[in-house]
Amino acid sequence: MTAAASDIILDRLTSLHPRIIDLTLDRVVRLLNALDNPEQGLPPVIHIAGTNGKGSTAAITRKALESAGMTVHTYTSPHLTRFHERIRVAGALIPEDTLIGVLEECEQRNAGNPITVFEITTCAALLAFARTPADYTILEVGLGGRLDATNVIDSPAVSVITPVSIDHQHYLGSGLADIAREKAGILKRNALAVIGPQEQRGLDVMTAVGAEVGATLKVHGHHWHVWDADGSIGYQDEYGALDLPRPGLPGPFQTVNAGCAIAALRLLRTPAGSIAAGLADVSSDDWPARLHRMTGSALFPKATGADIWLDGGHNPAAGRAVADALAEMPPRPTHLVCGMLNTKDPRQFLENFAGRVDTVTGVTITGEAASRSADDIAEAARSLSIPARTGTDVLSAVHRITADVPDSRILVCGSLYLAGELLRSTDAACRTQESEMNAE
Repeated sequence: MTAAASDIILDRLTSLHPRIIDLTLDRVVRLLNALDNPEQGLPPVIHIAGTNGKGSTAAITRKALESAGMTVHTYTSPHLTRFHERIRVAGALIPEDTLIGVLEECEQRNAGNPITVFEITTCAALLAFARTPADYTILEVGLGGRLDATNVIDSPAVSVITPVSIDHQHYLGSGLADIAREKAGILKRNALAVIGPQEQRGLDVMTAVGAEVGATLKVHGHHWHVWDADGSIGYQDEYGALDLPRPGLPGPFQTVNAGCAIAALRLLRTPAGSIAAGLADVSSDDWPARLHRMTGSALFPKATGADIWLDGGHNPAAGRAVADALAEMPPRPTHLVCGMLNTKDPRQFLENFAGRVDTVTGVTITGEAASRSADDIAEAARSLSIPARTGTDVLSAVHRITADVPDSRILVCGSLYLAGELLRSTDAACRTQESEMNAE
């Protein structure tokens, strides 16, 4: 497939990457100043940080606001199959010509100065958002919070911090308190903030930072509560109680993500009916690769007999959440196909699945230089007494399991990069099917 013009520009922008990777706002602020500060002309901003659940919270929030008749800009990361997924302008994926225009403008105004691709593309997204009318802007933090490229908003309508756990220690600090402090960097003076369920050490830090900057915190377990309730979810805050549908995204952990979104939406005075409609309407199409069922897709027709799932979670907390979700499914032989980056600890991730899965197949992520080897993954599984083997790639590994155990449940997991590899293969299979149908 021919590369899009925007892909060529993005490849060119990688040459501007600083020699030393450091988290700083200096490069972003410099470029935004050169662009006449588009971040100051955005619709009201909902800024979301956290370790896990940011994207699901953003998707639920967007769907609820749209159900209320609002138009919403959304910036998320990373993308899975094409870059355009990161930027929704007034609800629609950014058009190619618009993306080319803002990328080239940012490249020109940057004038060859060092800047990361995430930083310059964040500036491009803000530029696109500032030029298109909308009612709200949702910004998902890329990494951390305090020094993340999105943290250039002085007065968000509401900030949200989803559950925080250990991840990206080489950038954010080795302890939970350090990481929580970085996430709490999005809290702003006189601004409202929703705090999702946290370990006490993390909550103490967030509370202290909130007091330092003068933010008004609405904390889970104190100001708002959310719980599962016989096929629905219950929610309670100072405005009253709600009985709401479970979010259309699968997994018990989505109740917490829904709670974070609902708490933010209530602060924005979103009607309860719109919140309910957004929860019912959100699906894996809005936020793929998060306990995403692949069975019945062009790549894995139901005739294979296997039940195939995909999840891009890659840290211990995400592994625990997915393992708990598997435990709630009907009993069935269960096999993992796992690939991870070399910045992640496969043993810490896989220990959540010990005693819950029959085998692990380790794979190397195709085309990803920072991938752990298939042998690394398999060895980590064996150290946990999980039978393991290696596969040459994700597709062949899945097909090998379906051939050996036709009625199995298969979970492809460990990395959003691996998830993207599988979703791109699915898109290619869809295009092939369409071409064959058109030729008949």
